[in-house]
This record gives sequence, structure tokens and C-alpha cells, in this order.
Amino acid sequence: MLMRTDPFRELDRLTQQLFGTNGTPSRPAVMPMDAYRVGEQFVVHFDLPGVDPSSIDLNVEHNVLTIKAERVPTYGENVELQVAERPRGVFSRQLFLGETLDTDRVEAGYDAGVLTLRIPIVDKAKPRKIEITGGSTPKEIHS
Repeated sequence: MLMRTDPFRELDRLTQQLFGTNGTPSRPAVMPMDAYRVGEQFVVHFDLPGVDPSSIDLNVEHNVLTIKAERVPTYGENVELQVAERPRGVFSRQLFLGETLDTDRVEAGYDAGVLTLRIPIVDKAKPRKIEITGGSTPKEIHS
């Protein structure tokens, strides 16, 4: 019901991160995620520390949610960098949303380096009680 990732797209993404676009290794740019259902909605959290909220781009097309964000270096140009372990650059991730999620009403918020998406469940997919009506009660047979 929630979402799945496309294993081939994930493999391509990991290969590109490992070998880079020009054949040289690059540091993986990760966007860790937690997803869970609470009540009548799904909630997804993405860790994006140090990302300017204006650089985050969210799109939904044909039940595919695409998240792109960019982390730029915070140091100046004339700096002699000693250690660079924090990933920078463009981060991208796609989620395939189930048909039971309302992609027209996705809400997004960004706080303390965490992007939170709230995706409601469509009304027709919510569990509902079905009333059972009975006909006439069976008649007793007398012999």
C-alpha cells in the first residue's frame, strides 16, 4: 500500500554514486528515509541536514514522487580543505506511491534538517464497515 522503490533505478543511482558520472569515484550522496502509517495518512521523513529549504524540489507524476535537494559547501573559495566527509551536491530519490494514496494532497515541511511528507489515504481505500442485511428468517418445518 505504501510505496516501493524501483530496484533498477536504485542500482543505477548507486552505480553512478560509486563510479561518478565521469568514471572517477565519488562519495555517495544519501537521503536516508523513514516511512510509516499513522491513522489515515503515511508519513515519510528524509534526512537532509545542511540543505537550504529553497533548494528542495518535490514533484509527483503518475504516482511517482521525486525529491531533489542540493547541499552546497559553506566555506569560501580560497580555503585549503583538510577533511571533506560530509556529502555535497545534488541528492535525488524517487518513491513509487500506491494507488491508495492521495497524491493531490501531499503536505511537506522542513524542520531541523528533516523533510517530512504527509500523504493522506484516499477515502475509497479506507477500511469501512459493511452492513449485512438479512432476508426473512427460515421457517420451521412441521411434520
